Amino acid sequence: MTPRVRRAFKYRFYPTDAQAAELSRTFGCVRKVYNMALAARTQAWTLRAERVNYNATSAMLTAWKKTEELAYLNEVSSVPLQQSLRHLQTAFTNFFGKQAGYPRFKNRKKSRRSAEYTSSAFRFREGRLTLAKMSVPLAIVWSRPLPEGAMPSTVTVSQDPAGRWFVSLLCEDAITLAPATADAVGIDAGVTSLVTLSTGEKITNPKHERRERARLARAQRELSRKAKGSANRAKARREVARVHARIADRRRDFLHKLTTRLVRENQTVAIEDLTVRNLLKNGKLARAISDASWTQFRSMLEYKCAWYGRELVVVDRWFPSSKLCGTCGAVHGELPLNVREWTCGCGTVHDRDVNAARNILAAGLAVSACGAGVRPQRESSRTGQSAMNQEPLRATAGIPRL
Repeated sequence: MTPRVRRAFKYRFYPTDAQAAELSRTFGCVRKVYNMALAARTQAWTLRAERVNYNATSAMLTAWKKTEELAYLNEVSSVPLQQSLRHLQTAFTNFFGKQAGYPRFKNRKKSRRSAEYTSSAFRFREGRLTLAKMSVPLAIVWSRPLPEGAMPSTVTVSQDPAGRWFVSLLCEDAITLAPATADAVGIDAGVTSLVTLSTGEKITNPKHERRERARLARAQRELSRKAKGSANRAKARREVARVHARIADRRRDFLHKLTTRLVRENQTVAIEDLTVRNLLKNGKLARAISDASWTQFRSMLEYKCAWYGRELVVVDRWFPSSKLCGTCGAVHGELPLNVREWTCGCGTVHDRDVNAARNILAAGLAVSACGAGVRPQRESSRTGQSAMNQEPLRATAGIPRL
């Protein structure tokens, strides 16, 4: 049976002046409703220790629309407003589940400008999408076709800081599993080389931000010279946003191509569980690490492996992949980042990154074979030890138990 997944298909579109004005009003109302509901829920908990749920905020929205001060909320579609309340409910659910921080208020200048429409608020016929409160369909650039017979369940309209308009259609799509293969690969993430594979191949880091750094600096200097609140400052801000958008687009395109290739060629992919947030505290490497976008790389690997029937193994972050000799199993002492090659006591000369990738592959295959799970936790509730320290390392040839 062919598995079916929910996929978002994102396209650029060019609204008319009337559509742009309607969408801008909708964005503002969505932000207003979200902030008012968040303030109400926060106040209820602070003053009365009372938890306000989605149904209560929905009733508040109905009352707000009847007031003279907030009567303008009736001018836009009610569906995006209700969806903003559902998003707030999800944010609180994640907060109470200790999966995220406390929800924050949306800022007019910094927050993402978007609105979500469910099936009752749009019409999709013969490739033409018409949103509620609009008389003409959106002028969408269909850069790729939707799945045959697909009907969007939700539509999200957004505008990025560069002023570009996008529409994202969530559809069900049938995924064809990739042909099975016996190949496996270990991946060591880096800065000079974006990734090093256990096969010895090194993928050069394109350094998209570094290549655009001069243009970005020039645009930022122009922005700093413009008077606050002026039309010229708004134009300069959009130019800075365009440079950032160009960097992000190129980075995302490169990562998509790389991750698709790795997933197609290998049945098992082993990576290291890096704490990128902590690594960014290194002032000397923070900019290079951000440019490499390891978090986005891992996210793409995760969902593509799930889609195409591959196995992704995440090795514990405390596993000494770089300092471990893959030949004799000895663990080297201190190994500063500037040391790219080192010689083990057994006489083996190691390339730091290639050795790390091979050790990650060996540990990942051991985890997969012993069933320790693809995401080892820091501690096991049964033994209080790292999951990587229980069984997998015993089954990994040449790797000592830590």
